[in-house]
Amino acid sequence: MPPTDTKSVFVCSECQTRYARWEGRCSRCGAWNALNETVEPRKRAKSNGIGAGARTSGGGIGIGIDGFSLIEPIELSRVEVSSASRLDTGIGEFDRVLGGGAVAGSVLLLSGEPGVGKSTLLLQTAASVAARHGAVLYISGEESADQVRMRAGRLGVSGDRIFLLNTDDVDIIIAQCDEIKPRLLVVDSIQTVSASDLPGTAGSVTQVRECARRLTARAKTSGIPLILAGHVTKDGSIAGPRVLEHTVDVVLQLSGDSAGNLRTLHGTKNRYGHTNEVGVFEMGAKGLSEVSDPSRSLLTDRSLRPEPAAGTAVAAVIEGTRPLIVEVQALTAPSGGQAARRVATGIDLARMNQVVAVLARRVGLPLASQDVIVSVTGGMRLTEPAADLPIALAIASSLLDVPVDPGLAAAGEIGLSGELRAVPQAPRRRSEAARLGFGACLLPRGAQKDGTGLEAATLAEAVRMALPRTRDGLHYAESGDATAPGG
Repeated sequence: MPPTDTKSVFVCSECQTRYARWEGRCSRCGAWNALNETVEPRKRAKSNGIGAGARTSGGGIGIGIDGFSLIEPIELSRVEVSSASRLDTGIGEFDRVLGGGAVAGSVLLLSGEPGVGKSTLLLQTAASVAARHGAVLYISGEESADQVRMRAGRLGVSGDRIFLLNTDDVDIIIAQCDEIKPRLLVVDSIQTVSASDLPGTAGSVTQVRECARRLTARAKTSGIPLILAGHVTKDGSIAGPRVLEHTVDVVLQLSGDSAGNLRTLHGTKNRYGHTNEVGVFEMGAKGLSEVSDPSRSLLTDRSLRPEPAAGTAVAAVIEGTRPLIVEVQALTAPSGGQAARRVATGIDLARMNQVVAVLARRVGLPLASQDVIVSVTGGMRLTEPAADLPIALAIASSLLDVPVDPGLAAAGEIGLSGELRAVPQAPRRRSEAARLGFGACLLPRGAQKDGTGLEAATLAEAVRMALPRTRDGLHYAESGDATAPGG
């Protein structure tokens, strides 16, 4: 039987290690049942040592043996830089996260949990682009045409110049894109698209990788921006092969509490703008609307509280190019003899464990036997290290049952030895906090060049400054209480 032009290999979906045969467990990363079969062309043997290209008499690379011209390397200093044109979507918060709009030929991956509003945002974006620039090709692989039309009716979208296509065949999508030549191509979602000439069902590693590659190649050659919607796994990561995130130019994550109205759009990767930019939307009856003042919307209305609440601190952070004032809440409770639990929502759990360890070791707070729960209000996810200090203040406030000064915002990175490290753009944090009525912004010592403002050198000092109450006429630092910070 003559050999075929293709062969089967098995690729781990976690670490991309290749195997000649299927195995139950990847020997490199240890993942179980992660090997997926993929079909790829066989490498042809080169004859007489040529085939990669022939050198000209002048020593340069000329025409390859198959007749294809080969590209010559060019010195980096001679590369001409062209300003990439952008397609503004007309949705300010979306354009902000993209860095000013979608670059021609760029590929965007939008992910988020089911029901968070991905399809709503995509349809509103398609409608805005269609009204401003021209035709939009909208591929719906999960919903029927009737369902999309009903959603458009709820959102007040007329549908003019939005061409809807219900298909899961990637070749049909590319053919229609070549015929319509839209200003924007939307695929909802990439996990529903498949190639008929490849094995496996839609959503498998082989199908997702190859379909994304074909659509990306078409977007690059045609200059049409492409938006791909992607599913997420139980742990919140993007489903499918990791190579998908490396292939695209921009990775966006739409998140928010499904029970609340606020939605945040985070840029976790952006080749054309700031990586950690964030946009804020509010979900309503007419879909997602932009939030013009995110800081005010993310803060809890303190007028509803008769007194300042313990376990609450205000963080002055910088997300991308925007200063934000966000509320951080913490709750501590005795673990009841069991292993202490640590729960983090909106922050990295490992980062929170580090803050708890520093509070216990350097400040002297007895947290080893305490369950600690930390949450960021409004569905925000804080990635900046400057959020360490407000997280620590919220935890200390909950443990001591003493409210943080209600007129205080804070920002600072905490070192393992308990020192506070300087944070950038201190004036912008202070001005944003002052705009929202906070009288002071607690920052690491030396962060405020003008010498004014509230500063602390260590975490223990910051806790004493932020928790000004006294017990029995003494400040906690002066009392013999076992739970006194620094005691």
